[in-house]
Amino acid sequence: MLDSIRPARSSDLEALLSLEAASFSGDRLSRRSFRRWLKHEHCVFLVAEDANALLAYVLVILRRGTRLARLYSIAVNPVARGRGLAKALLQQAERTARGNGALYMRLEVATGNTAGIALYEGMGYRPFGLYRDYYDDHGDAIRMEKCIHAYSKAESSRSIPWFPQSTAFTCGPASLMMGLAALDGSYTPDHAEEIQIWREATTIFMTSGHGGCHPLGLALAAARRGYGAEVIVNQVGPLFLEGVRDSNKKRVMTLVHEGFVAEAQTLGVTTSYRGLDQQELIDEFNAGASVLVLISTYRLDRKKAPHWVVLSGSDERCLFLQDPAYEIDLEHESGAESLNALDYQHLPIAREDFAAMSRFGGTRLQAAVILKRKARKSA
Repeated sequence: MLDSIRPARSSDLEALLSLEAASFSGDRLSRRSFRRWLKHEHCVFLVAEDANALLAYVLVILRRGTRLARLYSIAVNPVARGRGLAKALLQQAERTARGNGALYMRLEVATGNTAGIALYEGMGYRPFGLYRDYYDDHGDAIRMEKCIHAYSKAESSRSIPWFPQSTAFTCGPASLMMGLAALDGSYTPDHAEEIQIWREATTIFMTSGHGGCHPLGLALAAARRGYGAEVIVNQVGPLFLEGVRDSNKKRVMTLVHEGFVAEAQTLGVTTSYRGLDQQELIDEFNAGASVLVLISTYRLDRKKAPHWVVLSGSDERCLFLQDPAYEIDLEHESGAESLNALDYQHLPIAREDFAAMSRFGGTRLQAAVILKRKARKSA
């Protein structure tokens, strides 16, 4: 008889390893990985036990700064299957994740796991994607999602190709390439283009690291490639100067800014000096534009860095974002890289959180780049 569902403890490590070995022939979590998650603050890690043994566990990751939770792993000892443990654990995990502010739960399940698919569908999860060659045995995975808050979901979204940045300073180029690929199926992002766009769009200096990408610089890079581009920014004059102390660096950044302004007039890139309006950005997206937005990463990683992302949809509670800042921050074990990449795609950000995230620095800088399709040439 089941005694309890409770949070996992460090003392459960050996039992968890035994349970993992009994439950899976491949794609197992390692001792190191279990140790990490047992200490991790941004996850829900629960176990089910009876008087004699630990019977099952569920591990859900909470993506900081978003309203997204993701089922990372769930296991039930074969001798305890058929008792409803997986459903009970997942229901409790949903409640706990909801209590931590999550609005959506996502998961992946093998296409051949008919019992698992039936369980998730019965609990309200719906398919929204497929990943080929996902598991150690080269099997495919169905991606499923559930709104774990009880409200009607009326989402507006479309497929925005995801492209991860390859350096710490090229979020702008990676976002621009995602935006262009969404507008033009013949446009293919690559890392050589990523660096070329950075060279075109950078401010040269920003804070203590590599130059950041100016919204006008990104818009001009799009215009040179034949796309329409408009910039919305709430400040007139050079951007990002508050993070720079060196007077010569400020002088260079000012010259770069002035050059961008002059070229924008030549290439027909318009700039509107005003704050961002969420509904306007959503309306532009719904009309077919690609929308790049500058955010502060503080709510995501506590680093207070400027960062470019791409709008990928909206509903009554959230804006959804494609985040190029893919990092291998899980274990370098089988499947970890693929699993982590999923956490950067179509991220739900509550509207009130987005309002705070879309202001950078002490000057509360707001900026967006609106990209439009190439104009058709007349015959």
